[in-house]
Amino acid sequence: MPRVADHEERRHQVAAAAGRLIATQGLNAVTVAKTAAEAGISVGLVQHYFRTKNEMLLFTYRYILESVEHRLAELVVRAEKAGTRIEHILLDGLAETLPLDERRRQECRVALAFTGRATDDPHLGEVKTTALRRLRSLIATAVTNAKECGEVPATTDATLAAARIAAYAEGLATHLYTDPDGLSADASLVALGDFLAGVFTGECRLRGKPPGVRPR
Repeated sequence: MPRVADHEERRHQVAAAAGRLIATQGLNAVTVAKTAAEAGISVGLVQHYFRTKNEMLLFTYRYILESVEHRLAELVVRAEKAGTRIEHILLDGLAETLPLDERRRQECRVALAFTGRATDDPHLGEVKTTALRRLRSLIATAVTNAKECGEVPATTDATLAAARIAAYAEGLATHLYTDPDGLSADASLVALGDFLAGVFTGECRLRGKPPGVRPR
């Protein structure tokens, strides 16, 4: 029998292939046959791991979301070791969700495609809801930590602030993907930085206050 690691690696291979197809051709163009060809494996092997196309797409959606969150976790670990201000950790983390380069633009297209489908698909809708709650929770934790060190006023409602920040970042992502000529990557980063600066108005008692938004 194949090892569990091999099983998961193969499922991830299929999901990555499906994600590339969605990013280049759109969600409706994805088929099991095209995904198998993109992954370089047989249709039968794809069907061995996924009984239906919908099951494959559902796993792909989760895989894309988890891939982004994994990058965010690594970013936070590096930033915390460097003693980076929480405001700037959050800025850099949210920047990973914006279509600022080709990789993130493809991820954004996949996310937008699944968001549209999630409206009518309860299973995708559940994944979308869970992802939104997870994002707001992570932001709320950052705001709470920032309240404790002085970057954010003690009276700030962390849950409400997280909802506002998440909604603002998602709106920027949509505008930047849809109209990159009307809203540039640099302008979107400045806008996000200004928005966060309105929440993180204090100076960290532990780290001090580094200079403003760093270029990417």
